[in-house]
Amino acid sequence: MNYELFLAKRIIAGKQYKSSISSSIIKIAITAIALGIIIMLISIATGVGLQKKIKEKISGFNGHIQIANFEDNNSEITVSPILIEQDFYPKFTTVEGVKNVQTYATKVGSIRTETDFEGVIYKGVNKDYDWSFFKSYLIEGDLFEITDKRSDQVLISKLTADRLNLKLKDTFNLFFFKNNATTPNLRIFNIVGIYNSGFKDFDDKFVIGDIKHVQRLNKWESNQIGGFEVLLDDFDELEEKGSEIYQQVGSTLNAHTISEKYAAIFEWLGLLDTNIIVIIFIMILISGINMITALLVLILERTQMIGILKSLGSTNWSIRKVFLYNAAYLIAKGMIWGNVIGVSLLLLQKYFGFIQLDPENYYVSEAPVYISLGYVLLLNAGTLVLCLLMLLIPSYLVSKISPVKAIKFD
Repeated sequence: MNYELFLAKRIIAGKQYKSSISSSIIKIAITAIALGIIIMLISIATGVGLQKKIKEKISGFNGHIQIANFEDNNSEITVSPILIEQDFYPKFTTVEGVKNVQTYATKVGSIRTETDFEGVIYKGVNKDYDWSFFKSYLIEGDLFEITDKRSDQVLISKLTADRLNLKLKDTFNLFFFKNNATTPNLRIFNIVGIYNSGFKDFDDKFVIGDIKHVQRLNKWESNQIGGFEVLLDDFDELEEKGSEIYQQVGSTLNAHTISEKYAAIFEWLGLLDTNIIVIIFIMILISGINMITALLVLILERTQMIGILKSLGSTNWSIRKVFLYNAAYLIAKGMIWGNVIGVSLLLLQKYFGFIQLDPENYYVSEAPVYISLGYVLLLNAGTLVLCLLMLLIPSYLVSKISPVKAIKFD
């Protein structure tokens, strides 16, 4: 063990702080480090969690990439049918990372009850549909099975059910509008499941049912559909896979990602990254400034020790390392407290959800949390390194202390 580390440990283990003023400054510096870590952990965990949750919900209703006619580009409603017989269906063999390819068709309708009515989008799905998203948000009832026989069973959102005073196993009238016709088509559906994704923009309009109803209403053949939804294994590859799929679907079809379809939402999500970076920068800057103050106090209190070490032949750098070791100890102490408190708060939010959000503004009902060991370790390592780098300049004060004057200093 070199003597710089030995002296640093002696400073830490002994009576470190000669005055109540310096002791208070040191405590403030440690507290600042702890608070900085807490705020940065919460900012990253909730920011990333919110992004992931919103992306998950958008893709749950739309898939990651939609393939349809150019006439239906970025539209919620499918107007022109396409044939189900495509080279990429049922498996996208030419593009890696595709989880599922599922068919769908949509049509505008209006639910009418004895006392009220509600405009909705009926989304017809097929046997190939991946139900994992709706399964996770199903709060009442069960999912239904698509068979060769046309099914009258549907899923509706809790939001729609509450507005129309509908309950599980109730039946309702859904009127579908026809082009150039005054009398709409009537279909009677049975509610077998109620879901609640918390995404108001989608919950208040989507009814999930059998695609064969849309095919019959539009007078399509059984092999005609509204479009394809492509689910990916990794959302981070959305843009790359979207470009690949666009090249593979041919000139008669269009493929667009959900980031293109809902550009405004994804631009808003992109701003969260900027907010997180700004918060991290400010917290590290504040923590660094507090540690600089604490280090200067330590150096001034140990002026005589510095003079003695210099008179014994110690170099300026070796003495600076003594104080940097001590500062690293103080930073680590603050980081430990910050991690314990920060992770505890995040776990409480993750499992109990005590912080609620307005779904109309944030698309979720409670603040989502994403905890990753990787970013926790990276955040701590980055904070420690940056704070120590910021302390290199004030530690230069050691080289300005004269041994003769320092020994006389009292």
